[in-house]
Amino acid sequence: MEKEIFVKQPDGSQSHRIHYAWIILAVGTFMIVGSLGLARFGYTLLLPDMQAALGLNNTGAGGLATANLIGYLLLALVGGALSARFGARVVISIGMLCVGSAMIFTGLSGSYWQVLMWRAITGLGSGASNVPVMGLLSSWFGPQFRGLATGIAVSGTSIALVVTGPIVPRILLAFPENGWRITWYLFGGFSLLLAMLGAILLRNTPRERGLGRLGEGVDIHSDDTATRDKLQWHLVYLSPRVLHLGALYFTFGFSYIIYATFFFRYLVGEVGYSSIAAGNLYMVMGWFSMVCGLIWGTLSDHIGRRTALMLVFEIQAASFGLFALLPKPAGLFISAVLFGLTAWSIPAIMAAACGDVVGHRLAPAALGFITLFMGIGQSTGPSIAGIIADKTGSFTSAFLLAAVLAFIGGVGSSLIRPSDP
Repeated sequence: MEKEIFVKQPDGSQSHRIHYAWIILAVGTFMIVGSLGLARFGYTLLLPDMQAALGLNNTGAGGLATANLIGYLLLALVGGALSARFGARVVISIGMLCVGSAMIFTGLSGSYWQVLMWRAITGLGSGASNVPVMGLLSSWFGPQFRGLATGIAVSGTSIALVVTGPIVPRILLAFPENGWRITWYLFGGFSLLLAMLGAILLRNTPRERGLGRLGEGVDIHSDDTATRDKLQWHLVYLSPRVLHLGALYFTFGFSYIIYATFFFRYLVGEVGYSSIAAGNLYMVMGWFSMVCGLIWGTLSDHIGRRTALMLVFEIQAASFGLFALLPKPAGLFISAVLFGLTAWSIPAIMAAACGDVVGHRLAPAALGFITLFMGIGQSTGPSIAGIIADKTGSFTSAFLLAAVLAFIGGVGSSLIRPSDP
């Protein structure tokens, strides 16, 4: 197994040069740092200060998250198809350029409606970069490495949590009036650097480097250009197996985004944590989530996508339930650890499953299509949670709702056909 990280030549011999797939994976991981870790989950840490500065209630705060997720949904749906048609490199780079610019303009905004617009545009860029990154990995990694690769890539979000958890609250304390704006400028500037990195280093297919996918030799008879003109889109958009994955992805999107969006707000506003203490728990969650995609993505290669999804959904249901029903230090810590251990595993498993079901050429389109379902869940979850919190005076019921949806996802995963990977 160890030698398979090296390059296979057309004649089957081994070169001791590290396969370029690992460069693709490293760059892709950093793209997810920007497109999800900062662009989406950075909002969680900034939410209390943004609410105070803009005079927002919980419904308004949920609306900003929803605007971001609707933007993500729109471009995730077509971003994968554009990537399959025109290549991931340009789509990802332009997406990250959009993300960085929109986060800077979020910091410059002076009203709720301006922030709403720029959060939506940030979401558009996130969808145009994140989904093609995950799909690109199916083009570079053979089936035996696919879960491993997607598992490593989703840890990009964890890197962002670990870094921002302790740093952002300190920026907010140092600059009480404009700390949230300064943080958006920093996030945006870093994402613009990532856009340049992607344009320089990413490649659409291994053939551009004279390679085959990692773990496979070079297929000298392959013609990606011809294949691109013969893409069988019905295998994506009319497939019952793909639709089933999409339905499961909806329950994940709806449930986890409630927890992720209002995690910091709940700890500070209801439980009585200081911003520093809440940021430290956020960092703990980030540290545990560093390995979740790697563990579960690799495990799904061995025990199957169905079993892995069942386990992850039920662990997340327990996490959300604990957060609502046991708001004591021990319960909150266990909840954060459980979520951290599974946080980004479902996207990793879904990305691998798409490659299994439709093949690596259509994998970006399939992932984009099922992300439509997740996006609908993500777009509705924060708004519904905010309304529930304003009506009841607490986020407890919202977190319980998230737990119920995650449990349903676990039950639905058990219905995946045994022949599915």
